[in-house]
Amino acid sequence: MSKGKIKIKIASFLLIFGFAFGMATDVTANFSAQSQVTTAQASSKVSASQAKKIAKINANLSKNQKAAKKWIAKHESGYSYTARNGNCYGRYQLLKSYLHGDLSPVNQEKTANKYVSGRYGTWTKAKKFWQNHHWY
Repeated sequence: MSKGKIKIKIASFLLIFGFAFGMATDVTANFSAQSQVTTAQASSKVSASQAKKIAKINANLSKNQKAAKKWIAKHESGYSYTARNGNCYGRYQLLKSYLHGDLSPVNQEKTANKYVSGRYGTWTKAKKFWQNHHWY
């Protein structure tokens, strides 16, 4: 076999190997990203019992107030009850001290309603503040 043919075979091998490695990296990256989405979705789920309690907590909110609350939850945590950011925790990124050690979704919902009511009066006002300041 001539030197030219050997060089072509080596170059072909390296090219094929490079494509294979690149594709494997893309597949791994896609799998990793998909797994992060699944984790975020899982942390936003609640048990049937918790869902009933949360529905009761939010029953007095109007459709607009519920929509504003949901909007804030999306922007603060992607709806995750386990999101963390420094001293802030959960779906509404409340200070941990506000939750008094109870990080449950039910307590987060109750505490968020109390916080927003005391600070802004309504969820729609809290949303408007968030839109202007990128926090609430």
